[in-house]
Amino acid sequence: MADPSTYRPRPSEIPTSPGVYRFRDAHGRVIYVGKAKNLRNRLNSYFQDVAGLHPRTRQMVTTAASVEWTVVETEVASLALEYSWIKEYDPRFNVKYRDDKSYPYLAVTMSEEIPRAMVMRGAKRKGNRYFGPYGHAWAIRETVDLMLRVFPIRTCSAGVYRRAERAGRPCLLGYIDKCSAPCVGRISPEDHRALAQDFCTFMGGQTRPFVRRLEQEMRSAAAALDFERAARLRDDLGAMQRVVEKNEVVLPDGTDADVFAMASDELEASVQVFHVRDGRVRGQRGWVVEKVEELDDGELVERLLQQVYGDIDPDAEERTATRSTAVPREVLVPVLPPDVDQVTTWLRGLRGANVDVRVPRRGDKRALAQTVRRNAEHALVLHKTRRAGDLTSRSQALSDLTEALDLPEAPLRIECYDISHTQGTHQVGSMVVFEDGLPRKSAYRRFIVRGADGSGARDDTEAIAEVLSRRFRNYRTAREEATDDDGKPLVSGPVDPETGRPSRFAYPPNLVVVDGGQPQVNAAQRVFDELGVEDVALVGLAKRLEEVWLPGEDFPIVLPRTSAGLYLLQRLRDEAHRFAITAHRGRRSKAMTRSVLDDVPGLGPTRQKALLAHFGSVANLRRATPEEIAAVKGVGLRTAQAVVDALRTTPTAPTAASPADGASPDAAGSAPTPEPAGAASGSADGPGPGLAS
Repeated sequence: MADPSTYRPRPSEIPTSPGVYRFRDAHGRVIYVGKAKNLRNRLNSYFQDVAGLHPRTRQMVTTAASVEWTVVETEVASLALEYSWIKEYDPRFNVKYRDDKSYPYLAVTMSEEIPRAMVMRGAKRKGNRYFGPYGHAWAIRETVDLMLRVFPIRTCSAGVYRRAERAGRPCLLGYIDKCSAPCVGRISPEDHRALAQDFCTFMGGQTRPFVRRLEQEMRSAAAALDFERAARLRDDLGAMQRVVEKNEVVLPDGTDADVFAMASDELEASVQVFHVRDGRVRGQRGWVVEKVEELDDGELVERLLQQVYGDIDPDAEERTATRSTAVPREVLVPVLPPDVDQVTTWLRGLRGANVDVRVPRRGDKRALAQTVRRNAEHALVLHKTRRAGDLTSRSQALSDLTEALDLPEAPLRIECYDISHTQGTHQVGSMVVFEDGLPRKSAYRRFIVRGADGSGARDDTEAIAEVLSRRFRNYRTAREEATDDDGKPLVSGPVDPETGRPSRFAYPPNLVVVDGGQPQVNAAQRVFDELGVEDVALVGLAKRLEEVWLPGEDFPIVLPRTSAGLYLLQRLRDEAHRFAITAHRGRRSKAMTRSVLDDVPGLGPTRQKALLAHFGSVANLRRATPEEIAAVKGVGLRTAQAVVDALRTTPTAPTAASPADGASPDAAGSAPTPEPAGAASGSADGPGPGLAS
């Protein structure tokens, strides 16, 4: 536990301008981000007598080892920068609202040439339009099915679209008039985009112009005695009205508003929001947050508005869409934020028009706010009921491990390592991370195992040693970069743009678990001894009898089969195994589709395609002379000679051979490193994402 006076900056060094500050711990990890109208006054408040601080603030300043700040021009700019840093660093002492589930949205991919309507979850992509959130995916599909009568836009996947385009025949939806079939040219891309824009306008709440237009066209068709068209328009109008009627009218006069409500206790808060567009509830969303930061209800509301609206790009091309769906005219909150003028100015800049942030006092809006509050209260009770059992079991598991392994403190961060390969080829190591007993998938990493000679490790012990060596060598480097020449944390001061990025390996685990028994544990311990890692506990979990091995011990620890600690270790081991197998299968699949041309220096995918298109096959290319190969556009004589040399030294029918024979270039470590879809991954030797190569 650090003394705040050891890293306190001189008051004269801190500017009195508005800005954003962040506290770092001894490992360089950002643990808190805040903003201030006056940086000097705000930061000085943290360095008073710790006994007079709020317990949560006291814990934060005693955990921190340095503080740094950035000056901004306005208080509104500090609001945006604070949210950006909270999102980037995920500080442990900041309140961060997390969805209690993944809500589905109706997305229209306006970023594509031929927009598509689809169900989408997860992160939003720039340029697309989103409507919702909806409670269930089937509600979106039902809505889209009704609206395709009026707005027959594309809903098929990219593969189905390309297949129909090649065949010259639309899919079933095109035949039953629920798609305008741009794949076969029934409608131009420009007209289809306009149709998709009308669909977005309707889903955004502007329904009356379309209803009036259909009614007018239906009457005109009937007056012209075109009763078949009038009947079709009548059915279209009915489908449109059914979509409109699905949402109850809760506010009059076509009101656009987001209605927030909150229910909280001393430890947690539950927030609900109803998205009202054109007087109807278009979506509902909820969060539950732990109060890890000293905030009152007004400050919690401010953080909530930052998170809900913080990802909106005020300079986006779709400004009309942003105005109508993202930031409404009214934002109704249970308590006004302390800097309501700055928040209002910030929201006004995002919307491009006036925004009214206020507390509803009477009438229909107050009644709706009370309904939203009842939803928040129910969500908080449900969350506490569900979490009680889970929190108890996780606490018991960490307590069991602390006692069984004789650890000085509970292992709040545990890393587990596993190796996956096929008879020694395509070797991949995995690192999974559990924090507070729960997986932290953003910290997962994959490592390609190279071995001493580049052909892979000889056995699992050597592979484990290589993976751990690379991980903790990176940790040691990051730790040295986060300290001065005397080994002390970096002094407090302004943020250095070059060193202000978070270090991926700077945060050490309390416990390392390797998949295996005594040999694997001893190999890992040798790495720790070599790198001087002394503050990290190490164990191995053997699969046969689920024994827990400690370094240098002749006999394992046998935890009871009903132990919550053993169950946590098993979850770690199984997750590491799954993650390693995923990466291994990706490498193996990539290797099975390799070409002998992949190893020719200077010959990329484009020129490979040009050569194969010109000669028809590798066999024909093998019989060609360098001059004939150089005749292909984009291929020089030197590259042509390299192709000839590579094909002449490669057997025509490769067999399973050693990497030295050249038959398995991927096993020798020269294969490209794929990025399998799924869980997060990252480089073991640098800050970039992907497999460590």
